[in-house]
Amino acid sequence: MSLITIILATLVALEHFYIMYLETFATQSDATGRVFNMSKEELSRPSVTNLFKNQGIYNGLIAVFLLYSLFVSHSTELVTIFLINVVAVAAYGALTADKKIILKQGGLAILALLSLLF
Repeated sequence: MSLITIILATLVALEHFYIMYLETFATQSDATGRVFNMSKEELSRPSVTNLFKNQGIYNGLIAVFLLYSLFVSHSTELVTIFLINVVAVAAYGALTADKKIILKQGGLAILALLSLLF
């Protein structure tokens, strides 16, 4: 795996840790409202808070397993699987929520996948 791939995939993991932080620990913050384009009122609803916290755990696990794949198992196959997972989720988000998600959440993962090919 090239150094560029390792750097890009690490950035993808860090991005997912940040998303986890927003969704799980800073659920009702101004930053979370800006990132997800939601009002404080929406973010304070218990149903939204619970859903965000659940999503945050998934994003954190993606980050953990991506870092594990990069630095512990050194598995190109696992890195590829987790990057494809990120792109697939971003594509779904682009189709169902906001077209910009494909670049915001999936952009680094797409670049990392491309770097694996070259």
